[in-house]
Amino acid sequence: MAKYNGYTSWNAWNVSLWINNDEVLYHHARDTVMSLGYPRALRHLTVIWGGRKTPDGAVFNRTGIKQAIEDIL
Repeated sequence: MAKYNGYTSWNAWNVSLWINNDEVLYHHARDTVMSLGYPRALRHLTVIWGGRKTPDGAVFNRTGIKQAIEDIL
């Protein structure tokens, strides 16, 4: 159930905002999804980015990354 601008939380929205609007993050996510497929890309990106924060203080977690890459292709 969406709670914040179509996302489950402010954190998920902010992580998605950064992944989909920062050129380096977006291309990394897109290329990873293209090469590994969605399920493996989600696991990989969660390991790589998990625990880091956006400049706004949102934590890169599985939920935020998942919502960001769902429609990336």
